[in-house]
Amino acid sequence: MRAEAGILCQSGWCANTGLIQTVANERTPVYADMLAHMSLWEGIRSAGASAVTFHHNDPEHLERQVLRHGPGVIVVDSVYSTIGSVCPLAEVVRIGHEHGCVLVVDESHSLGTHGPDGEGLVAALGLAGQVHFRTASLAKAFAGRAGFIACSERFATYFRYESNPAIFSSTLLPYEVAGLRATLEVVKNEGWRRERLHVNATYLRTRLDELGYNLHDSQSQIIALEAGPEPQTIVLRDALEARGIFGSVFCAPATPKNRSLIRLSINSALTQAELDRIVQACRDIREEVDMANWPSTRRKRSRAATGMAAGPLLRGSLA
Repeated sequence: MRAEAGILCQSGWCANTGLIQTVANERTPVYADMLAHMSLWEGIRSAGASAVTFHHNDPEHLERQVLRHGPGVIVVDSVYSTIGSVCPLAEVVRIGHEHGCVLVVDESHSLGTHGPDGEGLVAALGLAGQVHFRTASLAKAFAGRAGFIACSERFATYFRYESNPAIFSSTLLPYEVAGLRATLEVVKNEGWRRERLHVNATYLRTRLDELGYNLHDSQSQIIALEAGPEPQTIVLRDALEARGIFGSVFCAPATPKNRSLIRLSINSALTQAELDRIVQACRDIREEVDMANWPSTRRKRSRAATGMAAGPLLRGSLA
C-alpha cells in the first residue's frame, strides 16, 4: 500500500471505529459521504464528533460543507460497498489539502482488487502520500478475519494506546496472521485474477444495464439490483435463488427505507457460462419481480428521457 506503517486490527469495523475515535473529538467536524460505511459513522459517534454529511460522490457539495464548518476529517470509501460506485478520489484529496482536512479512505473493496499489485485505488492513483489514513476489512478480497490501517510510523504507536478496540479487544492469533501472509502473496503475484475479475464485472454490468436494470453507476465488482421496498426485495431474492443465483440482501439500516437491494459480488473464478446464467436469470425474472415498476427503474428511465447522467444520492446507505 506504499505506507510508512500498518496496523493489524481485529476487523474492519475495529479499524474504522478505532481510527475515528482516535483522531476526532467533540470539537471536530467529520465530513462523511452519505454512502460511507456504517463503521465510519460509528467511529464518529464514539468520538462524540459532529457528523457533517455530503451528497454521494459530490466533491462540490463536500467543499461547500467544509467552507461552512471549517477544517476537520473527511471520510470516504474508495469503492462503495452497497452500489459499487467509485469515489472521485483526486478531487476529494484536493479539497482536503486545500482546506486543511485529515483524509480517511476506506479501501475495503479496492484492496486486493485494484492496482497493479492489488494495492488499492489510493496507491494506484498515486495518492498514497496525500491520504493520511487508509483502512480496510481483510474479510473481502483477503477472505480473512481482520482489519488494517495504513498510516505513519508515529501514528501506529499512538493508536495502540488511544484506540479503544486496540486496548480492550484481544489481538489476532498467529495462525490468522499466517493465513493473511499467504493470501498477500497470491494478491501480489497473481494479477491475472484481478484482470479476470474486472472483465467479468464489466461484462455483467453491461448486460444487466441492457436488460433495463438500474446499476447506480457501479464501476466495480459490486453490482446492486435495487428493488425498493423490502417485500419486493424478498420477491427478487426468491426469484434469483430459485434459479441458483445467490446475492446479499441489503435493507434498513444498511440502506434507507424503501431502497433495499440485492448485492451481487463478482469474483474472478466465474466462467463465461456462469455469467451468462446470471444474465439469463435476470432476463427471465423481469416480469415476475415487476422490475419495470421498481422506483430505481423509473429513475433510470427518467434520466434516459432527459439525457441526464446519474446524479448524487441525497440519501444514502450506511453499509
